[in-house]
Amino acid sequence: MSKIYNKDSFLEELSSNLGRPMPTNVDKPTYEHRPQDALYSELSQDDLVEKLKLQCENIHTTYYETTKAELPTALKDAIEEYGGGSILVSKDDRFEDNNLNGVLDEYDTFVWDYMNAEESHNRAIDANIGINFSEYTLAESGTVVLFNDQHKGRSVSLLPRTYIAIVPKSTIVPRFTQAAHEIRKQGMDISSCVNLITGPSNSADIEMKLIVGVHGPIKASYIVVNDI
Repeated sequence: MSKIYNKDSFLEELSSNLGRPMPTNVDKPTYEHRPQDALYSELSQDDLVEKLKLQCENIHTTYYETTKAELPTALKDAIEEYGGGSILVSKDDRFEDNNLNGVLDEYDTFVWDYMNAEESHNRAIDANIGINFSEYTLAESGTVVLFNDQHKGRSVSLLPRTYIAIVPKSTIVPRFTQAAHEIRKQGMDISSCVNLITGPSNSADIEMKLIVGVHGPIKASYIVVNDI
């Protein structure tokens, strides 16, 4: 478990500046009503898949659905749709476990290497496609939840021109409420960086007009894999 340094001295100084004593015990509140837990709780896993599929239309994301056996073909189709070329992937055993290395070997594929940070960053900038696996997937918003660490650089999903997320069906949950519960169960073993990616980059800062593809991947695809 990671050690937190200088926590007490930091909190004491903060409390002093606020003009109040430092709290020594904080009880987690118990709420009578928790609607966030009940919302969409009646949906089956198949219902969540359909909800995610519909939401992909709203977030301008291409949706694929396949089986584990057909995943290599689906991934190749998605790669070809984006023109192939240079690909950046996380260092993740799930690529091998799902027999995807053969497909990736057909292209100019680079595996994120934290020991060679400069080259990894440069390859991310030049890559046409970034690919990784979603840890949890939010049906409500069409969001993939990524645990980024030294082997799964954030740049994989942020810098390439297009992005493909492989979404195991078992990871799909109604909304972030359920994902947060699962993340909390993992305690200190969780990644220090959790990214939430909802389709391609977009902005509506100017007169609330949605512009897609402004500061990151200009296109995105989700490949839902039936793993249950």
